[in-house]
Amino acid sequence: MILIAPEQTQTLLNAAKSGIFANFSWFYILAFSVFLGFLVILSVSSLGNIKLGNDEEEPEFGFLSWLAMLFAAGMGVGLMFFGVAEPLTHYLSDITTGSAEHKQQEALLHTLFHWGIHAWAVYGTIALALAYFGFRYKLPLALRSCFYPLLKERINGKLGDLIDIMALLATLFGVITTLGFGASQLGAGLHQLGWISENSFSLQVVVIAVVMSLAIFSAISGVGKGVKS
Repeated sequence: MILIAPEQTQTLLNAAKSGIFANFSWFYILAFSVFLGFLVILSVSSLGNIKLGNDEEEPEFGFLSWLAMLFAAGMGVGLMFFGVAEPLTHYLSDITTGSAEHKQQEALLHTLFHWGIHAWAVYGTIALALAYFGFRYKLPLALRSCFYPLLKERINGKLGDLIDIMALLATLFGVITTLGFGASQLGAGLHQLGWISENSFSLQVVVIAVVMSLAIFSAISGVGKGVKS
């Protein structure tokens, strides 16, 4: 649909986004805060001592390697692009109002909410659930495993398949935007350096194909050889 009718699709998605902003902003803020509070409570309680693995196992990677992989795989090109573009976009949009100084503060506030500790709280909650049931219960590293306490063996049926499909689609729509912006940014950079004559759509398609190929190769190679390297 995006390729066949890009303008109509953009209009539809913008309308959906505006509706969500107008009616469900409170829910996002509340949910992110709940996730953050949940992780803080876990970290200071005795539950924070539970290993995400067998009791006798030691961490496979050092702290710095683990931290680097978190930032590279968790944010990556999104942080490079939106770290600059998002504050400017909010500043120029209707989301922020008032004086110039107030608009600047509001723009940074929205950006920090999207990329700061609240965003990491969401990542951490999902990752914690996946790791706990994956390494302690030896369940598949899929989102269906997070629902094991509620659904038990039903996660292995059609209901589990539906959960994984919804998770896959949500991840796809989340990644595809960042990947598209990253390809556009790279093309613009090459054009600015004079290495290419035009930041064309075909060039961006090539960039996306190369990035996807490298990502697939990295994932197939495993965390130790692919992602860490």
